[in-house]
Amino acid sequence: MVDDHRHEANQVVSFDSERLILVDADDREIGHASKADAHAGRGILHRAFSLFVFNGAGELLLQQRAMGKPLWPGYWANSCCSHPRGGEDMDTATQRRLREELGFTCPLEFIYKFQYHAEFGEAGSETELCWVYAGRSDAPVRVNDTEIAAWRYVKPEALDREIAETPERFTPWLKMEWQRLRGEFADRLPGTGGQPSRRKREA
Repeated sequence: MVDDHRHEANQVVSFDSERLILVDADDREIGHASKADAHAGRGILHRAFSLFVFNGAGELLLQQRAMGKPLWPGYWANSCCSHPRGGEDMDTATQRRLREELGFTCPLEFIYKFQYHAEFGEAGSETELCWVYAGRSDAPVRVNDTEIAAWRYVKPEALDREIAETPERFTPWLKMEWQRLRGEFADRLPGTGGQPSRRKREA
């Protein structure tokens, strides 16, 4: 659905001082750190989410990360990815970020979560316990220019080919997550003919 809140195309919605949730390997909250500190050097394990939004034709919404991003600027990523802030649950955080980046909200279904680490040279790292969600929306896309340089819809088979042929154009988390979504979780994705789980979050 199109969100009722006012959406500004150039509103700054990311801040180095954001208080992220630090977790252990079992996703138990153990403290907080600023976004800057959580991504500096080899990073500190923190909770994150990654959203895959499909349209009614079964195409995936991709975004190209803005060139001002400190990590992986200009790379293609999945529909939306970010972090819950201290005191914020996943349902609230995911809908907030959809609204901030893409100008709409939509129902999301939890698929799986995993831990990963990826370094971007001297600029810093992603060290995340990431919750992966899928959803469907045909709402108009109104991107936030401070977060997103470009966007497009792509058929799953076409994305498979692009990643195989030019993997350097895509963020590491997209490649890791897409491989599992197209494999063991293929029947949970919108438009695949499977029956997605009705769970909103991890039980």
